[in-house]
Amino acid sequence: MQVLGAFSKFEQCVLNMALINICDLAFGEARSDRESYVGQEMRRQYNSWKESTNEAVYNPWLDLHQFTIYLPHPEQEYEDITLEAGLTKGYNVEVQPVKDPKKLVYNIPDGGHFVVVLKQRRVNGDFEIAATGIFVRSLGILTLDVIVAPDQGEYQSIVIKHPIIRDYPQDWETKLKMFLKGEIRGEELPRVVGYVDRGLNQDYRTPSWNEVYLAASGFANF
Repeated sequence: MQVLGAFSKFEQCVLNMALINICDLAFGEARSDRESYVGQEMRRQYNSWKESTNEAVYNPWLDLHQFTIYLPHPEQEYEDITLEAGLTKGYNVEVQPVKDPKKLVYNIPDGGHFVVVLKQRRVNGDFEIAATGIFVRSLGILTLDVIVAPDQGEYQSIVIKHPIIRDYPQDWETKLKMFLKGEIRGEELPRVVGYVDRGLNQDYRTPSWNEVYLAASGFANF
């Protein structure tokens, strides 16, 4: 794994694990209790919003959402759960529908979702904004503008691919750029996310944090 300058190896693994959990919401499972934690939260928030506005409830993916990813300090401890178990479950990811897209700093095309990344720099410390960006579900990709020097307005643009998807189409970068510019619709993107969502692929198994970390270190493969 190439470690990006703006993030440590641990933090990039947390981003990878968060991306895995965001993609694998398991909507469509016959048993709702098999939905992932992030999937349950997304459905709960979405249903509550639609009920409050007396609107019909459809697939939550059809509406714009915000995903907030927390990057904890690697030595952070919790009372009721280990850090590793929490990251595996996706407890460091929050999701909520975007009720007023005009307030966002991005013009996000249909099929994309807003992402905020918050970073904890010390044990028991507060979380500070580290990046914002867009989640492109069809491709299983995060595009992030990472804050490098906030006082100078300097940032680093990065793309994080799903660590399990091996067969990205050769033209995925071109398609991604066209999508973000509004030149093609989300429906025209390759739908590789189907491999890593139990709602679409019941043979898929979500890896644990330890598996993700070992794979990034070169000691294991998915």
